[in-house]
Amino acid sequence: MLQLKIHHDLLECGTDEAGRGCLAGPVTAAAVLLPDDFNHPWLTDSKQLSEKKRLELKAIIEAEALSFAVTHVLMDEIDSINILNASILAMQRSIEKLSPKPEFIAVDGNRFKPFLEIPFETVVKGDGKFLHIAAASILAKTERDAYMKKIDAEFPAYGWQQNKGYPTKTHREAIKKFGPTPYHRMSFRLLPAQLALDLK
Repeated sequence: MLQLKIHHDLLECGTDEAGRGCLAGPVTAAAVLLPDDFNHPWLTDSKQLSEKKRLELKAIIEAEALSFAVTHVLMDEIDSINILNASILAMQRSIEKLSPKPEFIAVDGNRFKPFLEIPFETVVKGDGKFLHIAAASILAKTERDAYMKKIDAEFPAYGWQQNKGYPTKTHREAIKKFGPTPYHRMSFRLLPAQLALDLK
């Protein structure tokens, strides 16, 4: 059973990101403020749920949250500041959009940077421990998946509809055959050394 939040006497948001380990597409983060009476039996880490359940939960969270926001940080910014900084930036930009402003931030993972003088705590595997982080993981994952499905129509050879930009065999074979697209993160190793593109 997931707990609602860390500090029950504070207006506390949960935040999480999706897509850190992908070769293509944005890193996407969400921040969510839930009401104190919120609960749902399905709500847990988004990776444990089917796409159908994630989409049903997305509608419930968006209808019942006090406030929520989702932010994409795109490929050029990821390449410019690195994926860890881009993930934190996506979370911070989402938190900044919340109204009312949270009094405390619960962050999934083990890395964050001070933001707007709001106290925070990082929670490893927080999306399996706290409802507001789990809610943020659902919104981040569903929004990012929708983005990847949209760009799959532009570049169908890479299998983004299925792999969402993660480094699957199909995805890497398409990079080897067709080269990278404008949606690929050029700071990432797109191919293992033995499959590296000959760019000479």
